[in-house]
Amino acid sequence: MPSVSERSAVMLQKSKSLKKKTAMTGVGAEDDIPLCERKTVTDFCYLLDKSKQLFNGLRDLPQYGHKQWQSYFGRTFDVYTKLWKFQQQHRQVLDNRYGLKRWQIGEVASKIGQLYYHYYLRTSETSYLNEAFSFYSAIRQRSYYHQVNKEDRPELVVKKLRYYARFIVVCLLLNKMDLVKVLVKELSEEIEDYTQRFNTEDQLEWNLVLQEVAAFVEADPLIILNDDNSGVVISNRLQEGGMPPLEQGMVVGQLTLADALIVGNCNNQVKFSELTIDMFRMLQALEREPVNLATQSSKPGTLEPNEKPAKRENPHKYLLYKPTFSQLYTFLSASFKELPANSVLLVYLSATGVFPAGRSECEGPYDFGGVLTNTNRDVVNGEMVQKRNQAQKEMHCLHPGDLFPFTRKPLFIIVDSSNSTAYKNFSNLFGQPLVCLLSPTVYPKRNIFKGVI
Repeated sequence: MPSVSERSAVMLQKSKSLKKKTAMTGVGAEDDIPLCERKTVTDFCYLLDKSKQLFNGLRDLPQYGHKQWQSYFGRTFDVYTKLWKFQQQHRQVLDNRYGLKRWQIGEVASKIGQLYYHYYLRTSETSYLNEAFSFYSAIRQRSYYHQVNKEDRPELVVKKLRYYARFIVVCLLLNKMDLVKVLVKELSEEIEDYTQRFNTEDQLEWNLVLQEVAAFVEADPLIILNDDNSGVVISNRLQEGGMPPLEQGMVVGQLTLADALIVGNCNNQVKFSELTIDMFRMLQALEREPVNLATQSSKPGTLEPNEKPAKRENPHKYLLYKPTFSQLYTFLSASFKELPANSVLLVYLSATGVFPAGRSECEGPYDFGGVLTNTNRDVVNGEMVQKRNQAQKEMHCLHPGDLFPFTRKPLFIIVDSSNSTAYKNFSNLFGQPLVCLLSPTVYPKRNIFKGVI
């Protein structure tokens, strides 16, 4: 891979060659590039390479823990802030000497949007969703990726498609459903154009993306109408002043919900981008309505990365889509280890039920089955193909007894499964606060909400 100096030298050499050609055609131009402009190109190449290096390093950070990643994220934000401001201040020089294209500006803006989104996932601070939305929205409004379709480079079109998919996820989390429908239509047109122009092997994958997001949008058909029959978007998040009053005699502040594990592992459930509909609803129920950080800036309306994270008010969350047993236990252990004093750990399990193979002589915490963790076993029509000896326990099952060690601290468990009853006799071995909410295992025989508006 060429160094920064080599890359900048190549770009400057091309610029010199272009200048000489234009001079020969009669269009006057200087033979030499001013030193200040040369330095501008070199500095830009350095910032661009540094930003890519730091961004690629994000995937190597541990996914669990609260402190290991913060300094690295801070350095990455700092470099991207400098890069974004630098290209704004020296746009003309970079256009003329470096050949900066609009899709390259869009790629930088997209990376900043991704940074904010991943920072939201790490901190659960919903204000960063608005920051991600600002950058993603600007890319579309300013048509940064518009010229990509005119270039014969399929990898650039894929970047545009991935940008659309990420933008849709952020809009879903912000409940901007009208915009989601517009973006899905645009993405469909982009995919159709992409597959017609290039004979690629990922056509089925992108069509599957369209099917998933369409099913996700249709999965929650409830519509509430105003007096003028216009639709009202209802948020699952906690709104300011929306908390119910405490009952008389209740004491505030004894325990605080600090961490939450949201697990989704149901067969054939509606999902989009490793976010099932159950996970989507639950994560919003644990958040406050987002605040736009740009309104708090000294320069409102400017598209600049915000360098000062706001105070986190929402519980920290881990979103685990189809985790293995070892992955789930690792995240549970990390949350348990870092749980502050007077705090509660919430575990939400939306997973396929695992039932015992036969009746056991004793009825202990490993004899009623539990919920399924990720496995490579065969699934036929949504049912597990059992290949083990009936006397053995399911090794890919999260049994109630697997959670007993974590009851040494306050624990709140929600089980949404066809075998939720496996947890109904959950033992409180250490005398710490413990709550277990279990979903029904069957639908009611009649619609109890029929006729209710």
